[in-house]
Amino acid sequence: MGMSRERKVQYFERTRRLFEEYQRILFVTADNVGSYQMQQIRAAVRKDSVILMGKNTMIRKAVAGLVKEKPELEVILPLCTGNTGLVFTRGDLAEVRGAIASNKVPAAARAGTFAQCDVVIPPGPTGMEPTMTSFFQALNIPTKINKGQIEIQSEVKILVEGQRVGNSEVALLQKLD
Repeated sequence: MGMSRERKVQYFERTRRLFEEYQRILFVTADNVGSYQMQQIRAAVRKDSVILMGKNTMIRKAVAGLVKEKPELEVILPLCTGNTGLVFTRGDLAEVRGAIASNKVPAAARAGTFAQCDVVIPPGPTGMEPTMTSFFQALNIPTKINKGQIEIQSEVKILVEGQRVGNSEVALLQKLD
């Protein structure tokens, strides 16, 4: 169920007002950001900034309507892909960016998402029982059994940045955590 026409009009009016009121804008992506984390970010920048989130088509349509008055906004249009938003601020851009970045928290990999960074498993004992060796064999991870537990023989790069995370990688990372 989509937004009602009245709510869309309010959204466009709010967007227009924000572009008129604020001179500085940060463009942010909010992939893998939970609602509680977003709430903390909003609270951290509340004193001099406003965060505008919304559907890409809504943001694009609102900005496209303002391009006639402010042609410099045209650069924003191609950036509206994925889970994005705009941070309007009167403060220093570096400080606002720092406040947003300070709320960044590490999160466990989830199946179906893309890896945010390379994940390397170092060699050494895992603390897992020898019955789990088939799990490592399925992922082509060289292991041996030493003192009643599985030991990884060499460093293994399990995820590469930008690669889609699979169920088996998630399961392994949870077991090793």
